[in-house]
Amino acid sequence: MRNEIIDLNESVEDVEQEQLATTHRPASFDDFIGQDDIVSHLSIMIDAASQSDRVLDHILLAGPPGLGKTSLAGIIAHERGVHLSITSGPALERPGDLASILSNLSDGDVLFIDEIHRLSRSIEEVLYPAMEDFQFDIVIGKGPTARSVRIDLPKFTLVGATTRTGSITGPLRDRFGFFARVNYYSTEDLTEIVHRVARKDGVQIDDDAAKIIARRGRGTPRIAQRLYRRVRDYCLVKNGGEVTADGVTQACELFGIDEKGLDISDRKYLACICQTYSSRAVGVSTLAVSLGETNETIEDMIEPYLVINGFVERTSRGRVATALAYEHLGLAIPTDVQTGEIASMSLLDTLDD
Repeated sequence: MRNEIIDLNESVEDVEQEQLATTHRPASFDDFIGQDDIVSHLSIMIDAASQSDRVLDHILLAGPPGLGKTSLAGIIAHERGVHLSITSGPALERPGDLASILSNLSDGDVLFIDEIHRLSRSIEEVLYPAMEDFQFDIVIGKGPTARSVRIDLPKFTLVGATTRTGSITGPLRDRFGFFARVNYYSTEDLTEIVHRVARKDGVQIDDDAAKIIARRGRGTPRIAQRLYRRVRDYCLVKNGGEVTADGVTQACELFGIDEKGLDISDRKYLACICQTYSSRAVGVSTLAVSLGETNETIEDMIEPYLVINGFVERTSRGRVATALAYEHLGLAIPTDVQTGEIASMSLLDTLDD
């Protein structure tokens, strides 16, 4: 089971060195770039909890992968000066797994559960009293002699992260005192993030190069940082270590990442809709078979960015490529796509449903 305890009472230097050696996660709100509304709200909540000497409300963070939900959980614990315990929904298989984690917490500590929508029903049932009353129910014995014993828990704060808000049950969602949706980042914010990571790496990168990486980072810090590391290595070998705009462009061409941030998988997906199925709507299961991917990979990894940027429309009849997709692939735009006939039909189908 993935369960780690991070001591956030270490010196700032130790924390920064640890982050520098691993993922470059920000250590405080001052170091966190973007999501200004969420940061502002969380800062007020933390200050209020500290001034009134009470436990921080439970927090639910939703949004696509790689947008900083785990980093925000770490910052919350750091700002509160408490320990952070990290686990994930799939790792908690039995109520005893959750009990062992909760019993190791201290008052005020933060428990972060990633992919919380994947908790089993049995875990959810025992989590309800733990969140509301800070108590845990344990069944002792079996059969007629079995009895339930309720034990007291330290007053902790649960921070849950999910990529699928709709998959969280209503009773669990209602027990969170604060809900926030983490949104995709702007190019300006990603540019600043690239500069920050480069400074921590001790790498010189000009502003044009950082902007190219940011524009191809798909609005996601994790992807932008991953692309930066690949470009950094390319420039180290091919460009004497200097990260320039020309070096970034050459590296992206080698990696198959175009000016819109689309990679080989994205273009293969668009080509499948535009060429294989022409202007017809196609279901996700059919696409999965054609591309050799799973439905979850297409829905969670490939489609969100394409839908948000107007390359694909999700309709009740299936996935439909837009004129922008045809233009991006250099293909002739079908007449029914130009006239918007498919979009109109899809809207009518949705209204009929």
